[in-house]
Amino acid sequence: MNSGKTAVCGWLLRPAESYVRWVLGVVLVAAVVRVGLRVPDGGMDNAIVVRAAEAWLDGRSPYADRHFLYLPGAVLAALPQAFLPADVVRFLVPAGVTGGLVGGWVCALRIYGVPLRSRFAAYGLLGLALGFAPFGHLVELGNWTVGSAVALPLALLLVCRGRWVAAGLVIGAAVAVKPLLAPVVLLFVFARSGRGLGAAVGVPALVSVAAALVMPDPAGFFTRTLPFLLRGEDSFVRLYEASPSAVLARLGVPQAGATLLAGCAALAGLWCAWRRWERGGAGDAVPARVVECAVMLMLSAFLVSRPSYDHYLLVVVPLLLAGVLTPGAAARSPWFWVALVPQVPGFSWPWLEPGTRRAFKDAVTLCVLAGTVGWACVAGGGAGGQGERRGLTVPGGRRTGAGEAARSG
Repeated sequence: MNSGKTAVCGWLLRPAESYVRWVLGVVLVAAVVRVGLRVPDGGMDNAIVVRAAEAWLDGRSPYADRHFLYLPGAVLAALPQAFLPADVVRFLVPAGVTGGLVGGWVCALRIYGVPLRSRFAAYGLLGLALGFAPFGHLVELGNWTVGSAVALPLALLLVCRGRWVAAGLVIGAAVAVKPLLAPVVLLFVFARSGRGLGAAVGVPALVSVAAALVMPDPAGFFTRTLPFLLRGEDSFVRLYEASPSAVLARLGVPQAGATLLAGCAALAGLWCAWRRWERGGAGDAVPARVVECAVMLMLSAFLVSRPSYDHYLLVVVPLLLAGVLTPGAAARSPWFWVALVPQVPGFSWPWLEPGTRRAFKDAVTLCVLAGTVGWACVAGGGAGGQGERRGLTVPGGRRTGAGEAARSG
């Protein structure tokens, strides 16, 4: 990677001292134990999926619970937990979520060629665990967003190495359980990767159909869950949504106007993602091109989707943070760090401390982050042309240079 060859970057890329790794390990293990002692069922969100699996085992529809918002494949994926003792699940789930977040960070680092034993790898993960509130929220809730948080960096790492079909399989497997990464499918459309697109769409389709056929309510996701989502969910869940369409409505903006504003912002984000892909990149700009385009697609969806929670940010923030040593990266903008300020644990924000008002802080983070990445996508300033001119392998086996990459994807 090209880190700008500054003294600070050089220090961060050197191997981390053993005590730093020990501190990181203690922090992560302590978080798992804390959640295991406090939460008896492995997390509220995980419990919803497990109850859906138990309902299926009892011959009932998993979609009778309106808060079960997953595809049918998640029911089968949750079956092992239904047979495990509660004392095992309460520690196994937070350990699994923490392990998934660590795996996502590792993949994000490899995208940029950052050594896994470096100080930056250790301090970056330590900063996420201690200084980014959604990290702790996700571990405590046991939400299956963690699958997307590890699948997206892994898929983008495969894309950077030219393995589009494998990347499509990873995205498809994640969507088959939870459709959070569905917007990333557009990346395969931008790249004109038909086989990768087929894998990304085909896997969840096949898994969902196969799982639905063994359920008492095969069309439950479409007849119960989708209408529930389109109505904006219920009054309780809406209090935790960070989407501008939900937050603006709570501030007095008519719901139709709030939805229109959020939709326009999402369309603008989609245009920025397309512009970033078309601008191309070679050498050290390849990871930036892939990451910024995919992250912009996800942020655009978060702006308009219902629901849109704070822990969704863990799908994109580690990817951006991992590239901070690269010249021109979006994370080098001061606005990236401004966006993260509302997520610092331990600071009391006036009038925003009750749990149901956290969504206002989350909306600020989401909107500022989307604006920052959108500007990076359109304005450029990355490391294009620096380092080795290796380009990006595109469908058909060719490797693109800076100019051709913009045309062929």
